[in-house]
Amino acid sequence: MKKEFYERIGETVYRETLPNGLPVNVVSKPGFAKSYAFFATRYGGMDTRFCLDGNWMDTPAGIAHYLEHKMFDTKEGNALQELAKNGAEPNAFTSNAMTGYYFDSTEKFEENLKILLSFVSVPYFTDESVAKEQGIIAQEIRMIEDDPDWQVYARMMGALYQKSTAKNHIAGSVESIKEITAKTLYDCHKAFYTPGNMILTVVGNVDPVRVVDVARSILPKDCGPNILRDHGAEPEGVADKATERKMEVSMPQFLLGFKCAPAAAGEDYLRRSLIGNMACDLLLGESSPLYLRLYGQGLINTSFGGAFEMMPDTAYLYAGGDSRDVKAVAEEVKKEARRLAADGLDRDFYERVRKAAFGAMLRGLNSFENIAVSLTEGHFAGYDALRFPQVFDSIGEEDVLAFIRDELTEEHAAMSTILPK
Repeated sequence: MKKEFYERIGETVYRETLPNGLPVNVVSKPGFAKSYAFFATRYGGMDTRFCLDGNWMDTPAGIAHYLEHKMFDTKEGNALQELAKNGAEPNAFTSNAMTGYYFDSTEKFEENLKILLSFVSVPYFTDESVAKEQGIIAQEIRMIEDDPDWQVYARMMGALYQKSTAKNHIAGSVESIKEITAKTLYDCHKAFYTPGNMILTVVGNVDPVRVVDVARSILPKDCGPNILRDHGAEPEGVADKATERKMEVSMPQFLLGFKCAPAAAGEDYLRRSLIGNMACDLLLGESSPLYLRLYGQGLINTSFGGAFEMMPDTAYLYAGGDSRDVKAVAEEVKKEARRLAADGLDRDFYERVRKAAFGAMLRGLNSFENIAVSLTEGHFAGYDALRFPQVFDSIGEEDVLAFIRDELTEEHAAMSTILPK
């Protein structure tokens, strides 16, 4: 087992890749009572088309999320209940690019780890249980679709992307989940829930050797196939410049999205993420000239903000919130991006944003969950998340300015608006 100490952040990680191809990370936290285990697969809402056993399969939107719900079923009952009996707090989530199962506990950690690895690696579905789940998830989808915040985001993604599966809703639609059967769930589990496509990360005061021994004793011996995926060949331009819908809202709300160039796998992926997030803060942050000006004019309120997001073959930055004049605010955002591209960044403000971004990542090390998820995301994207200080060192003011100049342009923009009925 390889031991690595990250001197700049004071973290120690033990690593080993099992013969079946599963990477295991154990982040040592001596003196802590709580331990956290995260078992994840590189399979998410975007992965609806893939090649299994030489045949290309098109699966319904929402199937990764549906599979996550059904994985807790076992022949003996329900794994959530078993973990809870042992004092653990378990849960799971599905994103566009991965599905993760986790728990934290202060006792019976090894026993809980065995339960986690067992139910995730051994599926149990019946036609009856799959049909029953359709009603539950359909109700969730209907509730989400009635949410203006979700509608404005989903419509923005549909305006930005023409073919990419990034625009698909993770939960799918009421219509798409009707196509899911026990067989399709078994096929997706066979394709993606394999040691070579997964990673186990544990954070806490645990014995790394015991963690590896448990994983070795429970998980399959074979690595599993290397699955080809098709996320859709995305053209450069946006699908629509604007989309709007009327709903029961008291004030108009909007999201202005910018379709950005995706990053290649590896450390450049992390670098691109840091640059995009700093660009977002410089343009839209609560201390930015744009925010202070628009807030002072009464054009925005505290709902205004934005984010930079990255997925496989996808990246985008968006800004939005509630406003009496959404078009005016959107134009001011684009105008401010053009001003920064032409005039450059204020050096003092840039340094404050940079230090704040670095400090936020340092504070993230206080969260066991954040450490585990960051290491997992990094593994799937080909970089070491704990090397963020070195990556920060490689970023200069001109890198952030180039991002604003090249990506936050009119031709990359699409606007989604929700108007009061």
